[in-house]
Amino acid sequence: MSLSSRMILVLTTVGLISGGFLAGVAKLTKERIALNIQAEIEEAIKIVVDDAEVSTVLYEEEDLVIYREMEDDGQLAGYAIQATGVGFQDKITLMFGLDETLTKITGLTIIDQKETPGLGAKITGWDAFLQFWEDRDATGLLILRKPPVRTPSELLATEINSITAATISSRKVLEIVNLSLEKVRGLIAEGKIPSEEHDDH
Repeated sequence: MSLSSRMILVLTTVGLISGGFLAGVAKLTKERIALNIQAEIEEAIKIVVDDAEVSTVLYEEEDLVIYREMEDDGQLAGYAIQATGVGFQDKITLMFGLDETLTKITGLTIIDQKETPGLGAKITGWDAFLQFWEDRDATGLLILRKPPVRTPSELLATEINSITAATISSRKVLEIVNLSLEKVRGLIAEGKIPSEEHDDH
């Protein structure tokens, strides 16, 4: 075998081994990322729906997933809505909870965002933003409260507190939630979200 033939054989072998190694690393990385994302989703659900133990996907489309949450004893704990929309800088992915009757928001948390650090990124903070999402009315359009108030008790049930110097990011989150709630109400009307509460009516 000539020198050039041996070189080609060696290079080909090295290339195949390297390619196989990179493919294996890519597969492991992809699986790890998927597991991390799933863990973040499960954690977010437990934040927004008290006593959530067993999740069932009721509805799924691009940028919207609706989960029904059950307690350990089989009782309905509520619903979790995962939604993605356009923020000020990039996409925002969030999770908010609904009570058993699908009429009240029980909480909201941000799963992923790339808003401006120190400004729009405050949408991830409890004191600055998230605490004002509990016990909001989910039966109609929610509106942004400006200027912001200091405590949730100062808000109407249909109001969401804005963040000082980050009104756009506040509004973007509100838009994502309002669009998601509109979709949920449509699915309820179409009978595509089964619930014990609505089956009786």
